[in-house]
Amino acid sequence: MNKENADTAANNRATAAAEDNDWLIDEAQPGDGGNVSAAALPSWQILIVDDDVDVHVVTKFALSQASFEGRRLSFLHAYSAEEAMAVLHASPDVAVVLLDVIMETQDAGLHLARHIREELHYKAVRIILRTGQPGQALEHRIITDYDINDFWCKTDLTNRKLFTTVIASLRTYASLREAESEVANLSAALEACVSHGQPVR
Repeated sequence: MNKENADTAANNRATAAAEDNDWLIDEAQPGDGGNVSAAALPSWQILIVDDDVDVHVVTKFALSQASFEGRRLSFLHAYSAEEAMAVLHASPDVAVVLLDVIMETQDAGLHLARHIREELHYKAVRIILRTGQPGQALEHRIITDYDINDFWCKTDLTNRKLFTTVIASLRTYASLREAESEVANLSAALEACVSHGQPVR
């Protein structure tokens, strides 16, 4: 199948998935002020990592109307673990990674997950693995051995479950980033007190 036909098939699948998309829109938060304020806020960055173009098209379509805390979602795309590494180096504010396991190698996604945690030291970003190779033993081993936050078989991850999983991940990410900011502020205040010879209380 050439790229044009693949894109057409992907768009057809995305259109078929549209029928239950209305519930994806997050309720407006107090003080949001409607679409004008939402447009002014930075979006949540979602990185889709998968070697299947259909997955990118359908995922983006399914979440295109979603928002959380008055902020819309924006999407970054990578079709291999190597491409994803480059995107992550350039975009440290990625909140959620939707990650395929099998791409250029059988375990490319797992190596990328380890790279995110151990090399980039991105502790807040939420990593959601999606695989087309279901298996309870595989799932247990991956969750035990790798610092990921969720694991789904692609055939089980409906639009509704995808939305729920992504929004829950964004809520956790936001809480972690807020905690990181508070720790950084406290550390800065402590260092300032020490440098000026002031007692720490």
